[in-house]
Amino acid sequence: MLNSIKRATSFVQYILREKIKEGNVVIDATMGNGNDTLFLAKLVGLKGMVFAFDIQSVALESTKNKVSSNKLDSYNIKLINDSHENIDKYIMGTVNAAMFNLGYLPKGDHSIITKASSTIKSILSILSILKPGGIISIIIYYGHDGGKEEKDEVLNFLQKLSQEDVTVMQCNYTNHDNNPPIIIFIEKNK
Repeated sequence: MLNSIKRATSFVQYILREKIKEGNVVIDATMGNGNDTLFLAKLVGLKGMVFAFDIQSVALESTKNKVSSNKLDSYNIKLINDSHENIDKYIMGTVNAAMFNLGYLPKGDHSIITKASSTIKSILSILSILKPGGIISIIIYYGHDGGKEEKDEVLNFLQKLSQEDVTVMQCNYTNHDNNPPIIIFIEKNK
């Protein structure tokens, strides 16, 4: 149930709950503090698999602690200390879904940000292994140095994807100040 659309993450989770099933293989492309990793693990259950990526070791530690404190140690969660642009080095089979939160690690080093080139490479890699009907969610946070450039490049790239292959939906907050997040869903058609 969706209680509010005020938080972009709540809206994304509401949509993904309908798409992700127990036993699915999913990706948290930007692990951060582990909130999406936990969300995905609970959806896919013990029979599923979560691959979670982040370039910062502090993100892995935070997520590892969150997994443990939520008693999910027996779940199939692989925490990977690498850029999401290298997904193809770690995942050989198909996946059902992926999540991105672009920007910087909350409560972390704000000078370390996601970049359009690695994000676009990662999206292409995921699209190549995404099952038909699978979905990618992207929340673009861009109110920081380098954020607008990433937003513009990623949105430009997404507009050029073939509608024969994928459906791309963009959701915006139209009455919020201070660079409100942009929500993107990409669903694979075939």
